[in-house]
Amino acid sequence: MRKKFFALTLSVMLFAVSFSAGAQQPKKVPRIGILVSTSLSVTNEAVEAFRQRLRELGYVEGKNIAFEFRVAENKLDRLPDLAAELVRLKVDAIITGSTPAVQAAKRATTTIPIVMGNVSDPVAMGLVASLARPGGNVTGLSNLAPDLAGKRLELLKETLPKVIRVAYIWDPRSPALTLIQKEMQAAAQALGLKLQSLEVRNHDELAKAFESAVSERAGALIVPAPMFGPYRKELAEFAEKKKLPLIFDTKGPVEEAGALMSYGPDFHDMWRRAATYVDKILKGAKPADLPVEQPTKFELVINLKTAKQLGLTIPQSVLYRADKVIR
Repeated sequence: MRKKFFALTLSVMLFAVSFSAGAQQPKKVPRIGILVSTSLSVTNEAVEAFRQRLRELGYVEGKNIAFEFRVAENKLDRLPDLAAELVRLKVDAIITGSTPAVQAAKRATTTIPIVMGNVSDPVAMGLVASLARPGGNVTGLSNLAPDLAGKRLELLKETLPKVIRVAYIWDPRSPALTLIQKEMQAAAQALGLKLQSLEVRNHDELAKAFESAVSERAGALIVPAPMFGPYRKELAEFAEKKKLPLIFDTKGPVEEAGALMSYGPDFHDMWRRAATYVDKILKGAKPADLPVEQPTKFELVINLKTAKQLGLTIPQSVLYRADKVIR
């Protein structure tokens, strides 16, 4: 009887000790690496949309999720080192929005899941095997949409019917912008427009591109926001001074810096959707099994204040289709 009592007492004590030890071990908080190729001031709203969606999904920062930010400030050569830092920290997933950043992350790791917030053509870039079956450790959102460059130029031509020559600034170091530039060239030719392609790698070249657009008498200037967002105010001031309509692919520069108009995917919506990928991955899903999604929501934003300053009248047919008109 004593032996049975002793054995029972010992079992209870061992269980209590093991339970106490287990209770004392804090549950691992997942860490998400956020790799930004430009600056937080440019991507802040998109990143906040991502974090807000995670909160809606039940994640509380500091309690059951944590974030590690690495910001390149438009210095693309820093991306490999920043990606390597996140890998050394053993984050549970990396999210990023630009093609160079995703490429840097993929080169840094083949095991940590990488979620794309918005990348132009992940298949052409070799980031995934296909949209339906990504394979590997990369998945997320692609901003690739059929004829997007053409639709943007069509809107520009409808808005500014007298424009014949359109300047487009882009960074040839960006694989995504290289693809878009080719699409723009083909679309311009189909619409009877002359596309002035201006390569810009740094601030000095940006200033030269300004002057080239003016000297060649471009009727409008199209700018890809992800690469040139840090200069949005400078671009807008130059465009206003030279009476040159400025068109972006995202609404931020129209709302905040006074660009004339923008048309493109709703990047904030895409980053919100990217949060769902992170949620699934933290719950055990594999990136290879999560199909890459394409944009479902597009926005046309027009700044009538800027139009007035430029002496332009926006056709009613365009205003009726605008998602937002700044008066």
